[in-house]
Amino acid sequence: MALSDRPHLQRPWPLEAPPLAGQLMNHEGLCVGSRGAVYAAHVLTTLPLFPLNTVLVPGLVMPLHIFEPRYCELIESLLSNPDKNAREFGIIAVRDGRSLEENGVEALYDVGTAAVLRNVDRVEDGLFDIVTLGSRRFLIQDVDISAPLATATVEFLDEPTGDVSPRQLQQVAQRFTTYRTVLGGRFDDGDASTDDLPEEATVLSYLITASMVLPTNERQALLSAVDAQERLTLASTLLARENAIISALSAVPAIDLLPPISSPN
Repeated sequence: MALSDRPHLQRPWPLEAPPLAGQLMNHEGLCVGSRGAVYAAHVLTTLPLFPLNTVLVPGLVMPLHIFEPRYCELIESLLSNPDKNAREFGIIAVRDGRSLEENGVEALYDVGTAAVLRNVDRVEDGLFDIVTLGSRRFLIQDVDISAPLATATVEFLDEPTGDVSPRQLQQVAQRFTTYRTVLGGRFDDGDASTDDLPEEATVLSYLITASMVLPTNERQALLSAVDAQERLTLASTLLARENAIISALSAVPAIDLLPPISSPN
């Protein structure tokens, strides 16, 4: 049974979100995403897009090998910006089995994360090895695929906490501690502590999002949550499911069998 089908966790959209559509403004002046999620509206800006088959999480470091000419040109353009903190582009996840070239904007989710260029190594034949850092989430309003390098009109999203109770924080922290303990190869470790986990709800929610072994659509659902409370609610349910599976099978997810990161690059 899919998570969205479970009666105790009714989300405002399915985990496998519908295709990207034009965004709407509701009567309160808030932006409504294609799944019906409501976000605070902000000034729009344009970002070059880098589609991937994975989700970049704010605060996560992601290395990439850049070899396709359009993305090499993007890196050159970013390097020409004297403001290092403004050297950013948008990483957006691609739906399983689809591509931007074959399916157009329907291939893309509508919430992504801006990647800030932190380190660049030039390698042979004008290629690049880069290190990026996930910074701020964005909501796509429109996509232009008329040029080789796709660009998007986006609005950057706030990071509201929501109504997170100490009990919810404690529960999800304990479930995550159990999960990462068994991923580290230690079963039945009743002494595992949550003391080293962040106490701030948004930081903890993104740490869990980045750390769990999940299919793209479930990680995307975590990224797209309107606030930390919603993200932690979903994360807690996912952790309970994964911990139950691990306990029943006495086996952990095969991390090295996950699909490699790929893109049109």
